[in-house]
Amino acid sequence: MHYQTESWGSYLATRSVGGDPLERIERLASASAVVIFSISSCCMCHAIKRLFCGMGVNPTVYELDEDPRGKEIEKALMRLLGSTSAVPVVFIGGKLVGAMDRVMASHINGTLVPQLKEAGALWL
Repeated sequence: MHYQTESWGSYLATRSVGGDPLERIERLASASAVVIFSISSCCMCHAIKRLFCGMGVNPTVYELDEDPRGKEIEKALMRLLGSTSAVPVVFIGGKLVGAMDRVMASHINGTLVPQLKEAGALWL
């Protein structure tokens, strides 16, 4: 199965403006080449961080359990993914890649490295 990164701007356009957690996610996800939304005690989050660091990528990590508004962001990520599990969630170049399964599928099928290069997160 082939996974693509998804543009979620159209989803965001349907949300209300103001203190919307999805707007905050968009802002944070666009601020760095690779962004991971994580929970510090989550083993899958640790594994995804190790994957990127092992590839020579320095992701920006947002630990939701250390953020006062982390629960709001976590709920928004669950809505965005259509999932009961919100973390880890990875954005590359401001685009939603997805949760652990999509990141690993991209890594295995060889599309992860080109995405990282295109976003400027990997130069090799």
